[in-house]
Amino acid sequence: LVSVPACCSARYNLALLACLGFFLLYALRVNLSVALVDMVEPNMSIAKNTTSNVCPEHSSTINVPRNTTGEKYSWDADTQGWILGSFFYGYIITQIPGGYLASKIGGKCLLGFGIFGTSLFTLLTPLAANLGVGYLIAVRALEGLGEGVTFPAMHSMWSSWAPPLERSKLLSISYAGAQLGTVVSLPLSGLICYYMNWVYVFYIFGALGVLWFFFWMWLVSDKPETHRSISHVEREYILSSLKDQLSMQKSVPWRPMLGSLPLWAIVVAHFSYNWTFYTLLTLLPTYMKEILRFDAQENGFLSALPYFGCWLCIILSGQIADYLREKQNFSTVCVRRCFTLIGMIGPAVFLVAAGFIGCNYALAVAFVTISTTLGGFCTSGYSINHLDIAPSYAGILLGITNSFATIPGMVGPVIAKNLTHNNTVGEWQTVFYIAASINLFGAIFFALFASGEVQDWAVSGYHLHRN
Repeated sequence: LVSVPACCSARYNLALLACLGFFLLYALRVNLSVALVDMVEPNMSIAKNTTSNVCPEHSSTINVPRNTTGEKYSWDADTQGWILGSFFYGYIITQIPGGYLASKIGGKCLLGFGIFGTSLFTLLTPLAANLGVGYLIAVRALEGLGEGVTFPAMHSMWSSWAPPLERSKLLSISYAGAQLGTVVSLPLSGLICYYMNWVYVFYIFGALGVLWFFFWMWLVSDKPETHRSISHVEREYILSSLKDQLSMQKSVPWRPMLGSLPLWAIVVAHFSYNWTFYTLLTLLPTYMKEILRFDAQENGFLSALPYFGCWLCIILSGQIADYLREKQNFSTVCVRRCFTLIGMIGPAVFLVAAGFIGCNYALAVAFVTISTTLGGFCTSGYSINHLDIAPSYAGILLGITNSFATIPGMVGPVIAKNLTHNNTVGEWQTVFYIAASINLFGAIFFALFASGEVQDWAVSGYHLHRN
């Protein structure tokens, strides 16, 4: 097989457009947590609980007069928790249906309309907040429904577009957009709130999402066969590289699929990784503020730093993973296992270390950044393993594993909040211990039971000869 150059190729254009799409998706997802600080009346935001005076104050910021024209609402901490959590309730519902639908109607429309819908509901957020908290929660849950189909739809598209030896590269480019979206939109939303008004956070990102949708529908196609400007050479290259990997059977082999140990290895790894990821995403600012007495909100740059590290790591590890498979003849399963072990045990070690460094907040930020950065290895580990074991059903498999992996987003922060009532260092160490041990378990489980081969049940004609 002659490899086709990457520059200006249809598959890399797809990866870049997808990267932009996931960039906007995550910008739309995290903008609320920044804007919420401005939407709530100051005395309601979080009642000052007894901060453990372990560390001295050192946030000496001069208060610049800021724009205060936006509406303010009197929501207590519990209500805010519901508003922030409502997204996941929509998100978990559409994972498996999203994967199933993508295998039936194709991922292009599903992903396009998923982001389009999320953008529309984002534009409606200020109106919903004015109408009342119930409306806001409903709009956020609907955004979750829209975002829920996106990852399974993308996985489903890559099953027809990504040559096996370029999988890590192409998928890491497209999914790295999510980290970049977090990096850019956290500080940017803060600036928009600061100099303009919080409603513009929703208007600006929402409008960009709608704009992206038109480009996506115009430039992208579900399969190489139907792409209007793909070169003949590239089409042949992609199709011939996938010819033994895809199944033609119309029905989904649910029973052997759900009984497949390699699939459960991905489920366990995905759940474990997200436990740490979501706990950090939602509670890091609290830890920095309450324990280290350092306001991450005032320093959007530092809260974005870990995700920037993660983004770099995802892009680089995707290149390295495919290089090892293609040039060094490492087996697929070996690469997936090693990258998952680095991407889960590394973060666990640095997370526990972050709980033991006392008041040195520079070190704390460094450890948390290293922890999140190393997590980027997982994208070329368990995260795209669905495409190795069952390319035809990758969307459905991702729907299954992502359903389980959404649970930590709903449960993890609640458990952590319950464990840190008095905000002592000891309580936070417990939170970090739990996250680290879940990570460790997930990594070991995946290393033991993962596979890099296309499974029997995932290839057509599997019913005819089970050898």
